[in-house]
Amino acid sequence: MLTILFVAFLLITVVLRLWLASRQIRHVAANRGTVPAEFASRIGLISHQRAADYTVARVRLSMLEGIFDAAVLIGLTLLGGLQAIDTQVSALTQHALWHQVLLVVVVGLFLGLLGLPFSIYHQFGLESKFGFNRMTPGLFVKDMLTGLLVGAILGVPLVVAVLWLMASSGTYWWLWAWGLWVAYMLLIMLIAPVWIMPLFNKFTPLADPALADNIHALARRCGFSLSGLFVMDGSKRSAHGNAFFTGFGKSRRIVFFDTLMSRLTPDEIIAVLAHELGHFAHKHIIKRLAMSFTGALIFFALLGWLARQTWFYTDLGVMPQLGMRNDGMALILFFLVVPVFTFVLTPVFSWFSRKDEFQADHYASTQSASDQLVSALVKLVDDNASTLTPDPVHSAFYDSHPPVAIRIRKLLAS
Repeated sequence: MLTILFVAFLLITVVLRLWLASRQIRHVAANRGTVPAEFASRIGLISHQRAADYTVARVRLSMLEGIFDAAVLIGLTLLGGLQAIDTQVSALTQHALWHQVLLVVVVGLFLGLLGLPFSIYHQFGLESKFGFNRMTPGLFVKDMLTGLLVGAILGVPLVVAVLWLMASSGTYWWLWAWGLWVAYMLLIMLIAPVWIMPLFNKFTPLADPALADNIHALARRCGFSLSGLFVMDGSKRSAHGNAFFTGFGKSRRIVFFDTLMSRLTPDEIIAVLAHELGHFAHKHIIKRLAMSFTGALIFFALLGWLARQTWFYTDLGVMPQLGMRNDGMALILFFLVVPVFTFVLTPVFSWFSRKDEFQADHYASTQSASDQLVSALVKLVDDNASTLTPDPVHSAFYDSHPPVAIRIRKLLAS
């Protein structure tokens, strides 16, 4: 029964993704020739057409990647790929725990290797074609190796701990594993700004004292405490610009891409930060963490039940090893298959996210000048080559942020 449901949901997912992608391509291409009226005085036709072409190219790449991922998933499950990998791993070690750990690590590395060509083409093909890539092949390899090292140091101990809990904590192991995962995520949020992110980028204190004073004044008005203001050398990898908050508690900091600092005026930067502080004021981050932890609890409970069902393995192309632990295989199957069944929920989470963005925009209009946020949004859209004319259905399904035209209309009306 699970086999039929899995294949049915996978087909629905692939067909739906391709249908949405084709809608986006047609809609963006059909509106390529004219800049929308609300942007006509701010964005030129050449920039609009570049954004349209960039969007179409990214969507086409995502279509190929989606088909490839579905084929890999079928190959690993119903066609026996995971079973073959497990057989090879069994020949390397008979130790129950290390067998499960090694299986998870090998499958993770295998999936990363399969996705590597898409990452390379995205960075050095697509991004280079549209003038965004600043990364050298050497830096790409360095980032990849650094990511593997960080993943090994931080991820493998978590896998070991979860597998140990599965084997030794009885029926309700999943509750202990969930608690461990929550603690792990909070720890990562705490140490990432200070220890992990600097491994990939250089962070320097904001050098503009007047802007720093204005930002601190805005933060105080909003009741937001922060440990520092930093500029990140994002330009060594990409021409895209961004700004973000990171960390929590005493480690909270505001980070600007250097590419963003070179394009926005101080007033526009204040407006963008006021939007981000709107998420803090409305407790969006806390709410999202609560939703994430609650969802994880449900999934861990589901995994705790499925891991004990023989049909969970056999219906997905794996023969569980009798008299031995199959915890690693249970983890792999669960995290490979669950996204197939939850994909149809994507527009629900997108809707909640867009709702939060509108609230943050409104908050920004009360703490800064609306016209400055509008100006900043237009510059960010132009610089990042974001399409001004997304397909409404595609946008409603996927987009975590509302279309910029709708955001601007609401801001100007506020």
